[in-house]
Amino acid sequence: MNYRHAFHAGNFADVLKHAVLVGLIEALKHKNTPFCVIDTHAGRARYSLSSEEAEKTREFASGITPLLGLSQLPSLLHVYLNLVRSFNAGHANALHTYPGSPLIAASLMRENDRLIACELQPDEARHLKQEFARDARVACHHRDGYEALRALLPPRQKRGLVLIDPPYEAQLGEFDSIIDGLTEAHKRWPTGTYAIWYPIKLRQDIEIFYRRLATLPFESILLAEFCLHQPNSALRLNGCGMALINPPYRFDHTLAEVLPALARALEQSRYGSHELRWLRQG
Repeated sequence: MNYRHAFHAGNFADVLKHAVLVGLIEALKHKNTPFCVIDTHAGRARYSLSSEEAEKTREFASGITPLLGLSQLPSLLHVYLNLVRSFNAGHANALHTYPGSPLIAASLMRENDRLIACELQPDEARHLKQEFARDARVACHHRDGYEALRALLPPRQKRGLVLIDPPYEAQLGEFDSIIDGLTEAHKRWPTGTYAIWYPIKLRQDIEIFYRRLATLPFESILLAEFCLHQPNSALRLNGCGMALINPPYRFDHTLAEVLPALARALEQSRYGSHELRWLRQG
């Protein structure tokens, strides 16, 4: 694997993914019983926005940064932004650190909740383990995330969330791995919530992925799609989406507020778009 998320930390795709993650975890906290979050492709947990990688692309400048000065936003986005600000205390609206998904999850969890974070790339896995070395709620695994789905489901808590956010170095091949992984996951934990982030480059490729998702035997599948450009080029990231399997009750109403707000805040051209629809509604 050559992918390094440090080049992309805090970009528009992270904004969508992490806002949805915050909303899902906050929904899990509505019940007092403990839950488990499994992050199959966790990365290193936190990223320096002054690093050589981040400064080379500066993708955060058109992602998280424009949101920081806005006040008229849905409540979920305020929760997400305040969490990001908490890692940048004393820097007002300037950022030096961006939290990855495992750090976001751990920051929102309660004492009895658990996080299992998996990362295959050795250097990223080392940073991940260092980050949570003193947090007994978090177990870090240097292992393949798809293999972890077979080994770790269902979690002992019997409720929770699986976040699947692979590197997509070979996009169509990654879709195959996701479908295979979810097929196995359904056998072990059909009632779990699964959140799958995916890139949108070519519309025809995504529609094939949607059709394959629709064949899975889960009770409900919700799609949240956000594009900055027309999805007509394989040479750039035109947009991204989240496929949410067994989402919380009325979570579609929450995303119906978030998606247009992100579209207004992060718009880059008149060809931007967003869509929220059910593949299957149980």
